[in-house]
Amino acid sequence: MVLLLQRAREGVWPWLERLLPKRASPPVPDAAPLPVRHKAAGQGARLEVDAARKQFGGLVAVNDLSFEIRPGEILGLIGPNGAGKTTMFNLISGALRLTAGDVRFCGASIGGRQPYEIARLGIGRTFQHVKLIGSMSVLDNVALGAYLRSEAGVLRAALKLDRAEEARIKAEAARQIARCRLDAHTFDAAGSLALGRQRIVEIARALAADPLLLLLDEPAAGLRYLEKQELAALLRSLRADGMTILLVEHDMDFVMGLTDRLVVMDFGEKLAEGLPAEIQKNPVVLEAYLGGVT
Repeated sequence: MVLLLQRAREGVWPWLERLLPKRASPPVPDAAPLPVRHKAAGQGARLEVDAARKQFGGLVAVNDLSFEIRPGEILGLIGPNGAGKTTMFNLISGALRLTAGDVRFCGASIGGRQPYEIARLGIGRTFQHVKLIGSMSVLDNVALGAYLRSEAGVLRAALKLDRAEEARIKAEAARQIARCRLDAHTFDAAGSLALGRQRIVEIARALAADPLLLLLDEPAAGLRYLEKQELAALLRSLRADGMTILLVEHDMDFVMGLTDRLVVMDFGEKLAEGLPAEIQKNPVVLEAYLGGVT
């Protein structure tokens, strides 16, 4: 028993499976597409952050921050480490509750909603620290996002009455994997991929939920130069399809060449907002990043 606990912590079968010759996995059968949200630009802002504030005791992590994201644009949220960017992401996605202020999505307040409710409304996200189920395949991880679009409940699933819908979910996951150019890793365990590839798997999982707004928390971290170019091309194609994207990223070359507008944070406050070319020349921003301007 001690030997099994030391050498086969996940059970005997995974250990035996590694000794058997690997079979080629069959392709995912095609199926009817899942319902798709309408991504028309519309008139109002896609997301409005109105004097958002988050306090942890006496620490103010986000200090009355306001900005908006227009439909079909890529907005960059940048700032030095500890500026409050990820906290702002968590306030938008419902992982944290606002201390004051409000967040509105497509005109409706989401400031007091649960994360799963916000996700169902059409906000998908990735994480600063990758959150995948490493022992599951890439296909199954991405399919988790598509389950938000399913209608079968626990009873139908328990009685195996949801097989047609399950086929549609798996087909949707395969389409998003192909969209993100991860076809070669469809059946690989997500935990076996390099960190950069795992970040792309997270994007595919978010896309499988068919969001109207995509929150990307440092998606280019860990990617090599060519991988960053591929990611930028993917995000531009999503924008062309009507997707709205809020991006947090520390790679300034990547951000400046991709975003339509930028919001700069420091110490939880908004320092500046504008076009990338304007932000690059802003003396307040330069001081925050470099510690002073000569």
